Amino acid sequence: MDKLRIKGGNRLSGTLRVSGAKNAALPILAGTLLTDEPVVLGNLPHLHDVTTMLELLGHLGAEVALDDSMRVEIRARHLRTLRAPYELVKTMRASFVVLGPLLARFGRAEVSLPGGCAIGARPVDQHLKGFEALGVRIEVEDGYVLAQAPRGLHGADFRFDIVTVGGTENLMMAATLAQGTTRIRNAACEPEIVDLGNFLNAMGARVSGHGTPEIVIEGVAALHGCEYRVMSDRVEAGTYLIAAAATGGRIRLNDAAPAVLAAVID
Repeated sequence: MDKLRIKGGNRLSGTLRVSGAKNAALPILAGTLLTDEPVVLGNLPHLHDVTTMLELLGHLGAEVALDDSMRVEIRARHLRTLRAPYELVKTMRASFVVLGPLLARFGRAEVSLPGGCAIGARPVDQHLKGFEALGVRIEVEDGYVLAQAPRGLHGADFRFDIVTVGGTENLMMAATLAQGTTRIRNAACEPEIVDLGNFLNAMGARVSGHGTPEIVIEGVAALHGCEYRVMSDRVEAGTYLIAAAATGGRIRLNDAAPAVLAAVID
């Protein structure tokens, strides 16, 4: 599509259902790698990035069953590879967050840099610094991050140099199975971080402080399966609300979450 042509002047009205949040769904999908038990996820948005993440999980060897309502059951019991290839990772930066779950559960992983060999174009240095604090040995070779923790992950007190959503998500997931307590400072506070923390806790993790700049994770020996509903998309909901307000219209949004729309509503 080369352009969108919009003829304005009409009030927008009606009822809409808000989709699940892509930015919450992607790390939660990656988090299913943390257990060998079935995980059932509901309210996934029907988007290309979600399909790509499901394709990546399938490539790793997870069993993926999806129905017409975008409800998916994933079981990562027997993975056939711990290598996430460039062909999949390059299409979606968020797929880099499979590194944390793979390291936590298996102690090693190979994941392509989102930008291939051009590490500067897609910096993930904050992710890697966090993993190193947990005891991971990192090498970058031919555009891939080769990560190993032969003695397992251990808890650490780590502060991000800059706030990073993906880095916070990656480190949160890795720390769930680490020995001891991990304290993440200068953490991202987005509602999607809260949703990820709630999902991990539903699997038996011990995460607290998610949604604040300091997240504490007490490592556990193993995580179990669960059933979880992904939060609704605050960006989509806000867009509809603004469009209705701008045109003097009136709309009803079903499945919206007012608690994460305070700034827009105000």
